[in-house]
Amino acid sequence: MLFISSRNKNLKYSLSDCIKLGLAKDGGLFIPEYFPKINLNDFNVKMKIPDFAAMVLNGFFENDILQNKLSEICDQAFSFPIPLNRINESTFILDLCKGPTLSFKDFGARFLAECLSRINNKNKVTIMVATSGDTGSAVASAFYKKENINVIILYPKGKVSKKQEQQLACWDSNILSFAVNGTFDDCQKLVKDAFQDEWWQNEMHISSANSINIGRLLPQIVYYAYSSYQFFSLYNKKPNYIIPTGNLGNATAAFWAREMGFPINEISLSTNENKVICDYLSSGTYLPQKSILTLANAMDVGNPSNFERLSHLFPAYELFKKNIMAISVDNIKISQTIQEVYNKYNYIICPHTATSFYVKNKLNLDPSIVVSTADPCKFDDIIEPIILDKVPISEELKKLLNKKLSFINIEPNLTELKNNINK
Repeated sequence: MLFISSRNKNLKYSLSDCIKLGLAKDGGLFIPEYFPKINLNDFNVKMKIPDFAAMVLNGFFENDILQNKLSEICDQAFSFPIPLNRINESTFILDLCKGPTLSFKDFGARFLAECLSRINNKNKVTIMVATSGDTGSAVASAFYKKENINVIILYPKGKVSKKQEQQLACWDSNILSFAVNGTFDDCQKLVKDAFQDEWWQNEMHISSANSINIGRLLPQIVYYAYSSYQFFSLYNKKPNYIIPTGNLGNATAAFWAREMGFPINEISLSTNENKVICDYLSSGTYLPQKSILTLANAMDVGNPSNFERLSHLFPAYELFKKNIMAISVDNIKISQTIQEVYNKYNYIICPHTATSFYVKNKLNLDPSIVVSTADPCKFDDIIEPIILDKVPISEELKKLLNKKLSFINIEPNLTELKNNINK
């Protein structure tokens, strides 16, 4: 299996090279030359998640130096549950928040960390990650004290919750956190600019842990594969999925799982007021926008990188529109949905999950799996005034909240970032 750039199919790379590089030399995102097709009869409902994951991903690792290490990588990365909670007869919640930093990003970050630590690097690798909330903490946790790997976290100053910032900036050792005076898009631009800069490439050996890195995206296929297979085995129906999306990595993984042959029906996307995908579906013109600050801050993305991957999968506008539905949910509707779900089902959801729950109710696609992307305890300051009740704080978060904050304030300028790295 080889991988190509989303911008040039003639540029071909091994999977290990893709994971190390993060982005292709032309600035494109890595995509597989083809999607391995699965046979559902090869799986069974009693399989442990790591074994299921290794079987799902094996085709992508074919003939790569990491292939014979895939099972142990999956054992380390998929070490926590993937609950599918039934809310009513037609609505289920896929709870992806049981990892060490309480978000779906834990799966991909841990998988990527295990891959990179097993690739023979002659030089130290620098992981640079832009985050609008959850990615940075998942990456920091996954890479903390990994040998030969340093991590730079860039997050928008004042635009993440206090508990999110605590998770982003409570690290030491090989983790360095920067509060950028700007938006998530400014942080993401710093990453992309660094990838095009010779100093960062040659001296820092830069790679990425955002969903632009194929090593972050591939493991996200697993929870769609696993949950759809379990659901289909139990109910003999293909579920619909409603996915909260910002940078489109989570959504892309679901489409890739369906492309491989897993029993997935419709895939619908929920966005917050950053609705560039909704606008594209309406107009046929993709116009990145400056990101808007919302209650669902991990989705505050005005120029989602994985649009390139989805556009490669559905290259014509009509084909894209036929396969993808997206609905924007504003702050008022997010708050109302959090309250309604709590009052009706005694179930607490985060603002991001609320966007997908709202879309589920609007589309009324049955049966549907609403994807829950972050534990509500990370957003208790938003949720508690809405539900007029306390949000339980998990033991995992309590451990991080007790750690000392350490971050550097910078402007969104690559030279300033470089100067602070060299101090």
